[in-house]
Amino acid sequence: MTKILIIEDEESIAELQRDYLELSGFEVDIATTGSEGLTLAKQESYALILLDLMLPEIDGFKLCEHFRETLDIPILMVTARKEDIDKIKGFNRGADDYIVKPFNPNELVARVKAHISRYQRLTQREKTSPLIEFKGLTIDHPSRRVYLDEVELTLTAKEYDLLYFLATNPNQVFTKDHLLEKIWGLDAVGDSSTVTVHIRKIREKIERDPSQPTFIETIWGVGYRFKKE
Repeated sequence: MTKILIIEDEESIAELQRDYLELSGFEVDIATTGSEGLTLAKQESYALILLDLMLPEIDGFKLCEHFRETLDIPILMVTARKEDIDKIKGFNRGADDYIVKPFNPNELVARVKAHISRYQRLTQREKTSPLIEFKGLTIDHPSRRVYLDEVELTLTAKEYDLLYFLATNPNQVFTKDHLLEKIWGLDAVGDSSTVTVHIRKIREKIERDPSQPTFIETIWGVGYRFKKE
C-alpha cells in the first residue's frame, strides 16, 4: 500500500486529510511537530509528504530543506498563507506543489494521486536510456544524476524533471503554461511563477554564468528552450 506522511500540527486538519486519503487507498502516518516529522521521514519509506508551513520546533521551510538533502519524493506544502513570496520560498526549498487552506479535500487527494503517479512513471522509465552529454553537462537518466564538468550537481525532483524534459526536446520552445502542465500535470492549477522559479534554480546549478545561460535560453514573450546547436 502506498504510504503518505502528513506533518500538520492542527489535528482536525490532519485527521481530515488522513480520512480522505485512506478512503482513496493510501496508508497514512501523522506527525504533529517538525521534529516528529523529520524522525518519521528517516525511519519509514513514503511516496509523498504533505507538509504544513507553520509547525512547532521546525517550520515547514526548514523541514523541506532537510528532506531535500536525502529524499527524492513529491513534497506538497499545505498552508493558510496565500502570499506569492511564501510560495516562491517554498519552491526554492524544494517543494513540488502548494495548496492553501481551506482546501477541498477531493482536490487535495487528486493532487496527491497526480504527483505520485507522475513520479512513479518518471522513476520507472527504461533503465537503458542513453546519457545526454553537451558542453560539459551530463544527464544520466537511469540514475537521475546530473554532472557539470564531471562534478555531480544536486537537483530537486522537479528541477531534474524540468531539465530532462527540456534537454530531451532540444531547440524546441515551450511556454510556461506548457511546462507547468507537462511537469506538474495540474491543468489550471498553480501559476507560471512556479516554472520561473525552477528555471532560475536550475540555471544557478548548471550554468557556469547564470546571467549568461548556455543551456536554457529565455525566448522573451514566449517561454524557454534547451539550446543545443
